[in-house]
Amino acid sequence: MDTSASNRRLRVLLTGIGNKTLIPQPDFQRRLVWTNKDKIEFIKTVLEGYPFPEIYIAAGKVDTKTGEGSEVLVDGQQRITTLYQYFKASPDIKLGSSLPAYSDLDEDKQIAFLEYKVVIRDMGNMPIEHIKEVFKRINSTSYGLNAMELHNSRFGGEFKQFAEEISKSEVFERNRVFTSTDIKRMNDVKFCLGLIITVMTTYFNRDKELELYLEKFNEEFPEKNRLDTEISAVFEFIDRLNFDSNSRAFKKADFYTLFVEIHRAIVKSGLSINVSVLRERLDNFYGRVDRAAAGELGDDKQAQEYYNSALQASNDRSSRITRSKAIYELIQESEN
Repeated sequence: MDTSASNRRLRVLLTGIGNKTLIPQPDFQRRLVWTNKDKIEFIKTVLEGYPFPEIYIAAGKVDTKTGEGSEVLVDGQQRITTLYQYFKASPDIKLGSSLPAYSDLDEDKQIAFLEYKVVIRDMGNMPIEHIKEVFKRINSTSYGLNAMELHNSRFGGEFKQFAEEISKSEVFERNRVFTSTDIKRMNDVKFCLGLIITVMTTYFNRDKELELYLEKFNEEFPEKNRLDTEISAVFEFIDRLNFDSNSRAFKKADFYTLFVEIHRAIVKSGLSINVSVLRERLDNFYGRVDRAAAGELGDDKQAQEYYNSALQASNDRSSRITRSKAIYELIQESEN
């Protein structure tokens, strides 16, 4: 596979996009997900003359009668499309006061922008199946990335940043909710994304909604301040319950349910909960669940169902709902 590298002036790429001889988004590419801030910082990189990583192109369709042909951008669409939007004064970029419009640049800076050399790796006339495989290997789990790490490589905006802030909350560290591997592989952030989406909506199946919300609120997340206040109130309430460090409450599936149901009770329903009573009821219930796990209970159907839903397919919507019913019932019974 010959993938020779060369330099190509930016103006050639921009002209190619304009006359449709360079296709920046073939059907197997990802949709653009950069935030406005991402775009601004990248444009500054080019205007200041710093290099950016190589992009991949391949030969596209050729008209055998006229000899005219096109190229496809295999990897690098967000970078090149951002520069094209800047060049064309697209409304898709809000420049603000930190970055002058292209039309306001001095002529020598405009020329420097257009003459900027982009490193191109040309894959030539490669079959579409091979092109897709190259794209997959550049951008997918071929390098051992899990789903959350892939989301992280695509989305750097407000919603993901908020989940990262929540994942650093002391309640998680103090009670060792996450392992070092969880943190290393960003499973703590994924867990918090799930919590946030659930309190915003309702229980959903596994990680089905994560990408939707990461993209929807990538640019702006207007509910951030409200949710930050609500989540802090739930964490404070959990702290007041003062569980032992080895309590089942701090296992990930159990904590997920406890958090969502306390939020439902004190935020959505406005219930006044007797903390001491709830702590006693939860200790009793978690004890029953632990005995069910050890096979020490015979006919405690509720504890057995809860344990099963926390052990097998714990992230399925049905399992989450099973656990929620048991915990919310205890919360209601603890109302002042």
